[in-house]
Amino acid sequence: MTSAELSRTALGRCFPGAARGLSALRALRLGERHPMVLDGALALLLFAASAAAHQRFHPHHPWELLIQAGLALPLVLRRRHPVTVLAAVAGVAFAQWAVSWWGGTNVLPADFAVLVALYTVAAHRAFRWTVAGYAVAELGVLLAVYRWPPDFHGRPVLESALRIVFLLSGVTTAAVVLGLNVRARQAKLAALHERARELERRRDEQSALAVAEERSRIAREMHDIVTHNLSVMVALADGAVYANEHAPEKATAAMRQSAETGRQALTDMRRFLGVLRADEPDALRHPQPGLGQLAALTAQVRAAGLPCELRLDGEHGHVSPGAQLTVYRLVQESLTNTLKHTAPGARARVTVDCGPAALRVEVRDDGRARRRPADGQLGAGHGLAGMRDRAAAYGGELTAGPLPEGGWRVATTLDLDLPAPAEEALS
Repeated sequence: MTSAELSRTALGRCFPGAARGLSALRALRLGERHPMVLDGALALLLFAASAAAHQRFHPHHPWELLIQAGLALPLVLRRRHPVTVLAAVAGVAFAQWAVSWWGGTNVLPADFAVLVALYTVAAHRAFRWTVAGYAVAELGVLLAVYRWPPDFHGRPVLESALRIVFLLSGVTTAAVVLGLNVRARQAKLAALHERARELERRRDEQSALAVAEERSRIAREMHDIVTHNLSVMVALADGAVYANEHAPEKATAAMRQSAETGRQALTDMRRFLGVLRADEPDALRHPQPGLGQLAALTAQVRAAGLPCELRLDGEHGHVSPGAQLTVYRLVQESLTNTLKHTAPGARARVTVDCGPAALRVEVRDDGRARRRPADGQLGAGHGLAGMRDRAAAYGGELTAGPLPEGGWRVATTLDLDLPAPAEEALS
């Protein structure tokens, strides 16, 4: 015997009422999972009660059992075919009424099947079928009272008949009202389930959008970190190869600078990955690059062979870390593009103007372009497109294009009064 069986046995011995309640609950759950089982039990119960009454009051009319079976047994299919079952039960009830004129049959418990079928139509079918079924049931009430006129202790037949009509009509109306109430509850539950599904779909859509936005942000940040540092390292390596034949000491300096750039890239990558890791909350405390690091950035670019001038105007103490990171990445990406796509001899100039409510950024070069990238081509779509996304987060509109006198210009103006976007979490 298993532990569950032992528990049920002990519960039955100590608390018989609780055991019976558990059995009833299991039976109810079985009926919810298998409605035909519950309906079949109801049909058998009505038929058995009618058969017992028949055996007591009309044992000499065995054919009445067929009528009782015709009334009770169709209830097995009442949930699947409510209208058909109501029509079948009403037809058998009318046959019962018609046969009764030749003697024998009387109202028995199986006639309750008409009310059950009417209730089922009201609960599971359109209202027009409920009205039609109710009309048929009321007709049956009038026919029954006409066939079996009541006699209430010598009272007038009309008064007694009206009492029975009102009583049976009330029972019929109660069956319809109960069915309509169940239908309204089912409709309300269905609406609640549909609303829950709609909310779940919206939640999934919002989660998918959030994931896509997060992926785009991560890809943009990775692009800015990796592309810039690799471009500088490639430029330094090319310079070292060229200088190795004529000035070995310059080649050594270039290689050292390349190694330092690589180490800086690894540091930035570890810091960024640490922010993404949930089990490293201290990673958020590492400062992200901002306006104060622009000087080191331009010095790194100059070491890679691109003369670069930085002009930083205005106080920037009130600029949020997120806005400073945005400016840093915009300048970094612009200088990387200049380093990659201009011919030797080009010069770059970075201008950052900090105002009380706006911050203007401009990066321009005067070099002849070997190949300028189309919008969205840099870094698999994370170059100019990524810069536009960063600027748009602060209400800025990025402009990038050639200058009439030659060269290339990237510029935007950030609105410092806007609420900080979610990307400031990285700051």
